[in-house]
Amino acid sequence: MKTPRYILILISLATILLLAACGGNTEEKTEEPKPGKQEDTSYTVENAMETVTLDKTPEKVVILTNEGTEALLALGVTPVGAVQSWTGDPWYDHIAEDMKDVKVVGVESQVNVEAIAALKPDLIIGNKMRHEDIYEQLKAIAPTVYSETLRGNWKENFELYAKAVNKEEEGKKVIADYDNRIEELKGKLGDQLQKEVSMVRFMAGDVRIYHKDSFSGVILDQIGFARPESQDVDDFAEKNVTKERIHAMDGDILFYFTYEEGNGEATQLEKEWIEDPLFQNLEVAKNGEVHKVDDAVWNTAGGVIAANLMLDDIEKYFLP
Repeated sequence: MKTPRYILILISLATILLLAACGGNTEEKTEEPKPGKQEDTSYTVENAMETVTLDKTPEKVVILTNEGTEALLALGVTPVGAVQSWTGDPWYDHIAEDMKDVKVVGVESQVNVEAIAALKPDLIIGNKMRHEDIYEQLKAIAPTVYSETLRGNWKENFELYAKAVNKEEEGKKVIADYDNRIEELKGKLGDQLQKEVSMVRFMAGDVRIYHKDSFSGVILDQIGFARPESQDVDDFAEKNVTKERIHAMDGDILFYFTYEEGNGEATQLEKEWIEDPLFQNLEVAKNGEVHKVDDAVWNTAGGVIAANLMLDDIEKYFLP
């Protein structure tokens, strides 16, 4: 029996529609997806040497200054390598626990380039004043960022380090917290800020009176303390002080700190001066306002952690 013509036409139309539908699905399946917008994670850091571009946030950082080590720790970054603390074995007591797994890569004044290379870092942070002569060697290992110098004000380098490790927002919070603490301390101290604060440091073969552009001098200035007239100057320190200058150490309160390298010489020098009749005749000594504080905290470490510990000391001595 013949199939009616209209049925054949319907079958043909159905076949054409089915093939068209299949063809459309095939095209959809084989169509190449349009590439989405890729997020650019690279960033640039202007520093003392040149502008450095980093492809991403570094995960393995080597730091070559003591104050830089404190900056990284405050930002929540544990370096893979760092220069040994000026005192300690190998780290200052106040950072030793956080640094227990960090490799030593020399000392700040004599860096071990081979030890740095062995760590395969993706960022090296150094200082032009300390490490300019090895810059080319370091940048051949990894992107290298240098601060310009080592000043009394830790904030200047801290901001660069925060930028280098891509933690600017965290860095702003660290500084804001510190600044808030300074303001609160000012309010609590009140009239005590009128007391003249004197600072002295003993080192093997050298006695120094510290001025305003030292690490602790900057902090005292930020708080608003008065200083003895001869110390109220915008430079670092009076070095190689002789006993004829003991009178310049007087004040309402005196803090001294001793840089002991382990041979006892600085400690012996400290004892000799503190017990000298000329020193004992100072008004500050007769009033019982001579206090020994930690050299690492008040001077040598030079970073944000030490700065906060120094504020702890200020509270201890002025706000018992």
